[in-house]
This record gives sequence, structure tokens and C-alpha cells, in this order.
Amino acid sequence: MNILILGGGGREHALAWAIAQNPKCDQLFCAPGNAGIAQVAECVAIDPEDGDAVVAFCADESISFVVVGPEAPLALGVADTLRSAGILTFGPSREAAQLEASKAFTKEICDACGADTAAYGHFTDAEAAKDYTRQQGAPIVIKADGLAAGKGVVVAMDMETALAAIDDMFGGTFGVAGAEVVIEEFMEGEEASFFVLSDGVNVLPMGTAQDHKRAFDGDKGPNTGGMGAYSPAPVMTKEITQKALNETIIPTIKEMAKRGTPFQGVLYAGFMIKDGRPRLVEYNVRFGDPECQALMIRLGAQVLDVLLDCAEGNLADARVNWADDHALSIVYAAVGYPGAYEKSTEIAGLDGLSSGSSLHVFHAGTAAKDGKTLATGGRVLAITARGNNLKQAQDSAYKAIEKIDWPEGFYRKDIGWRAL
Repeated sequence: MNILILGGGGREHALAWAIAQNPKCDQLFCAPGNAGIAQVAECVAIDPEDGDAVVAFCADESISFVVVGPEAPLALGVADTLRSAGILTFGPSREAAQLEASKAFTKEICDACGADTAAYGHFTDAEAAKDYTRQQGAPIVIKADGLAAGKGVVVAMDMETALAAIDDMFGGTFGVAGAEVVIEEFMEGEEASFFVLSDGVNVLPMGTAQDHKRAFDGDKGPNTGGMGAYSPAPVMTKEITQKALNETIIPTIKEMAKRGTPFQGVLYAGFMIKDGRPRLVEYNVRFGDPECQALMIRLGAQVLDVLLDCAEGNLADARVNWADDHALSIVYAAVGYPGAYEKSTEIAGLDGLSSGSSLHVFHAGTAAKDGKTLATGGRVLAITARGNNLKQAQDSAYKAIEKIDWPEGFYRKDIGWRAL
């Protein structure tokens, strides 16, 4: 079958790398792709948020299956447009994608189905938000309601930071994403991610991971989209995973179906775990980045089979075969990220790295020009390794990253520290 992946980041490179290994995949396309994806798929200059253009391309190239990678096309209803055209698609509808596109919507769903999450307030007015914040006290969490590329959350440890965050959000720092604000109780514990496929009725656990949100070593610096990840997450024991599934994930899927907006795709649930109790931090409606890279290097070709089962409504009998292994992914980012950074700097040393089932360099913000690999984004590469244990995976990834010559980049030296 001919397959199209929408997106051009590290998540999409990981998906393309895994899907390309499956014999069911004849031709693989990616829109718009990047320099790394171009090694395993044909990159096409189509805006993944333009549903009509995507449908036209699918008709021209006899595409049988579309995998929507990022959240923005999902929030805009691209999956709906594709399904209306009769194209098999992996990814939730616009209505179901509100689980990520609106934090207030997620809270409403949690209230309706009894999912365990933080107490909160939802505001469209800065002064009302500040009054609530003062009543609750710090520490407290301030969230832009809409999509903010993983950066619209401020964990305020003091009142000054909290009030400034409210001003920033209502002042337009995150654009329309901050037009409404959700203010949450600060939850203590250890955070982990749980990925589950759903065909609208059935669910299939797709693994656990932990990422590192802060820019610098020791979990210092500003929040980012993620500076590294590892899988599985030790804190997500079998008992906690089952509790999260039974008490939060399954009730959410049932509530969405009850509302006539069944969720079909991958539900990425962030949990805060303390004393054996998993509490929902947030939902995303796509694979995380860089968690996806750690998951895909462990799962390989079988990913296509379960994505197809999900899209076709056949998850009831689907299975994932896990090896008893671990994976770790280190993000190499441009100096200055998540703030301003220099673009079009050259990355050298990539050709000398071995690449296969136990080590792969996944590209995010890259482009190829005149035989060179150039950095075009904030998070640029994800050096990902597998091992029999997490320490082995960590050692392998850090040994590989040292061979890359990119003076304008930086990476954390402590990915995996919490588990190790």
C-alpha cells in the first residue's frame, strides 16, 4: 500500500522509519518531511494543515492510508476531510482532538467521567484569573487553554511568577492559545507518559515513557517541547498502569463515544504519580516528541499493523509484541532554544554514525542543501538508542552524540537520571 505521513518533525521521522520496515508499505511519502525523513520516504511540499491539498495528493498518488503526526492538522479537522473523501486515516476527528486543543474541554470530560485530575479554574478574564490564583496560593500551574507547541504551561512556585504568567497569556504571548486560561492545583510526584491506541471503542496500550521538559541539566531552565526521553517509565508499574487505564483512560474513551465524538487515534496521557496514585496532568492526541522516538525504536515494523488496526476499528484482537529492552533519546537543540536561535547552521559528523535497529539519529528541524545538513528548527536531532537496560541505552546514545559536530547546538548531559 502507498502511505502518507503528515508532518516534518522528529516524531514523523520515527514513524516513517518504523513504517518503512513493514512489507505492507510499498511507497512512503511525507509532507513536508525533513532531511532525515528523505532517507526513508519521498518528501512532498504540501502543507499538512491544508486538507484539500492533502486529499488531492492522495488521489494523484493512490494513497491507501494517511497517518497524521502533529496536533495542528488534527485540531483543524484534516482527519475529517480525509475520511470524508474515503481515505483510511489514523488520527482523531476535530471534535475528539479537543482533548488536546482545549484544556478546559479535557477538564470537562474528566469531570463527566470521574477521571482523577487536578482541581482547576477556567478563565477568560485576567483579573478573575488573578483573584482565583491569589485565593489558591502558590505553587500553582497556569496553562494556556489552546495549542502552544508544548510551551504554554507555567509551573509557578511563587505568586509573582503566577500573576506574570497570567498577564503574559492574556497579553498574547501564546497568541490565540492564551485567550483562555486554565489554572490548576500544583500536583507533586513523578510525571510519566502513557500511550494508548483507541479505535473509538477498544483500547490497546502502546507503552510508557518519561521525558525531560526543562532545557538544562538538573531540570533547570525554561520548559521546552522535550529535551530527551526514555522508555519504559519505571514509575509506571504494572499496577499503576492498570489503574490509569481503568480509572482514567477507559472512562475518557467511553465518555467521548457517549457524546457522539468517538476518539480514534493515539491518546497520550501525562500522569503525575505519587503514593501509587496516577493523576492526569494532560491529554495529547498524537505521539509525543521525543517519546515517540524511544517507542518506535523499540517497536519497529509492527507499528504499521497496529495503526491500521486502529484506523479500521479492529483493535479488539490487536497485540503489541514488546522485547524486554529499553530505549533512550537525547534531543540536540539549537543554542537559545526555546527562545531565539540561529538558523541554517551546518551539522557535521552524521555520516559516521551507525544507524539501525539499536541506534538511530532521528531528524526534526533539518534541511538538506548542497550536500550539507542544515539546522532549521529549535529541536533539531534526537539521538536514540536501545539497550538491554537503560544504562546501556544511555551509554550508547551519549557515545553517538559526541561524534556529531555542531557548535551551535546543545543537549542535556543527564537524560535518564531520574530512572538511573
